[in-house]
Amino acid sequence: MSEPTDCIVLRGIAAEAIVGVYDFERHQPRPVPIDLTLWCDLRAAAASDDVAETIDYDGVTQTVHQVCATLQPALIETLAGTIATRLLGDARIRAVTVTVHKPGAVAGVEDIAVRLHRSQAEHP
Repeated sequence: MSEPTDCIVLRGIAAEAIVGVYDFERHQPRPVPIDLTLWCDLRAAAASDDVAETIDYDGVTQTVHQVCATLQPALIETLAGTIATRLLGDARIRAVTVTVHKPGAVAGVEDIAVRLHRSQAEHP
């Protein structure tokens, strides 16, 4: 089954998380803006104009915030992977691209980000 060409894009989700390998990073949440692309079939929603036929943007955002508030990983790679796994729990989301930004993580670098792409075919 090929991935759909339709997608929903959420850019700049204002999340915060305790994430990092250094002790000073483990004391309080830091901003980790998150971008998502949700690959799904939007034909029914486009035809019906019915919100029940699409993905709940607010619910997706709440999932991201919940993962960020509870996980506390060392790596943003782990944060991105966990978000992807949680979102793929909705079978209507056939694939997801997750980008987690960690601005200011390295002196002299404006932003560091991890982007990963996962699909239902890879989802356990």
